[in-house]
Amino acid sequence: MMREESTQKWMSRVLEAIVETSRDHLLITDHEGYIRLVGDSSYEIYGIGKDELLGKNVIELEKKKVFSPSVTRKVMDAKTPQTIMQEIPGGRKLMVMAFPVWNEDGSMHSIISYSHDLTEIMELKRRYEGLTEQLKQFETEIEELREKHQEGFVAVSQPMQAIERLIKKVAAVDSTVLILGESGVGKNVIAKEIHRNSRRAGGQFVEINCGSIPEGLLESELFGYEAGSFTGAAKQGKQGIIEMANQGTLLLDELGELPLTLQAKLLKVIQEKRLQRVGSTQYRDVDFRLIAATNRDLEKMVKEGKFRQDLYFRLNVVPIHVPPLRNRPEDIAALLKRVVRSLNERYGMDKRLDPAVTHALMQYEWPGNVRELENVLERMVVTADEDVITSQHLPAEIRLAGEEQATMEPSLATSKMSLREALEQVEEKWLRYASEHCRTTGEIAEFLGISQPSVVRKLQKYRIRSR
Repeated sequence: MMREESTQKWMSRVLEAIVETSRDHLLITDHEGYIRLVGDSSYEIYGIGKDELLGKNVIELEKKKVFSPSVTRKVMDAKTPQTIMQEIPGGRKLMVMAFPVWNEDGSMHSIISYSHDLTEIMELKRRYEGLTEQLKQFETEIEELREKHQEGFVAVSQPMQAIERLIKKVAAVDSTVLILGESGVGKNVIAKEIHRNSRRAGGQFVEINCGSIPEGLLESELFGYEAGSFTGAAKQGKQGIIEMANQGTLLLDELGELPLTLQAKLLKVIQEKRLQRVGSTQYRDVDFRLIAATNRDLEKMVKEGKFRQDLYFRLNVVPIHVPPLRNRPEDIAALLKRVVRSLNERYGMDKRLDPAVTHALMQYEWPGNVRELENVLERMVVTADEDVITSQHLPAEIRLAGEEQATMEPSLATSKMSLREALEQVEEKWLRYASEHCRTTGEIAEFLGISQPSVVRKLQKYRIRSR
């Protein structure tokens, strides 16, 4: 008899220890739902002490929202194991599993439930999903920026940011756009940006340089021709550039070179949205968005009788004036980084510009604008043997321009100052220049070839405010 009592006590103590030490919160009730055993973690889980829970019925506690819902009650009703998500005071989430224990006669003896706090896991899941969504957004933005950079569109300076805003506005409608600016400023890049952001982005972007095609062939290139319409014509005829742009965008580059005779035909097509191929009497409907670009002064040409006034007014609906590169140094800095990165990716290289080279390129006038900058950088990247492109790799015209500018500045050697003072003067000048053309201290550090902490310290020393 003593042996049996000792065994029962021993088993009871072991059961209590299991309940108290389990990593999951354990709660055991009788067949009517009255709590007989509960773990010490009850206060941490439910905000109610173990002694307050013992002897209480789970249905009563469910009504008080201590359990919501009660998994034990569900087992009592269904007579089968149950697994649920349970909400407890404080907004915490539990995953609860409960199992019935049966007597030999088939009646329910008790119910054991295991509760595992999932609040932190669910919070981590929520954060993970948020970060995943944010990452997707970043990837989308990066892809959009990569597409924009691959096309060569850079808008760091205020004038180019204004153009970027205008592009978004005109892209939403079909108004004719006239892009004006020097040769090489990237007028065709702006035209592509308008097309890419427009409802016609799914159609073709067709470009023709009116100054690169002989006048005798330009009409057939623009309007197309029928079979046998002239000597040398293809037997099946040919579709013109304008027809190719149907449902898309047509860029007429260097429009100022278009002969007066073709200007009248172009005006008619713009007005009527239909054309006749060379040698045909049939009209063909065309639906295209027209963008014109030129480096010529069309107003002056109109006054001189070299350009039709009615066509000029028809084209000059939304003018976009693109400033030359020399007037927007912030874009020069951004273009240098973009073009070098693009060339490295294209040719599998790892070239970078020495700070002195960057300075020289920033000071250069760039008469050929973006086109010249891209050509110069490609020449240096593919011909330099070293990874760091130094002043010796600069084209002669850029080196000479830098030397001429240097001779115009007062010589430090002629002034009465110590070497330390002279070096500080040069250092301050470089820092002020970099702070005006870089947006962050990190960019300044990269530009000058020093560490970011050094940049911060030196800016404070010379009382220079970074952007």
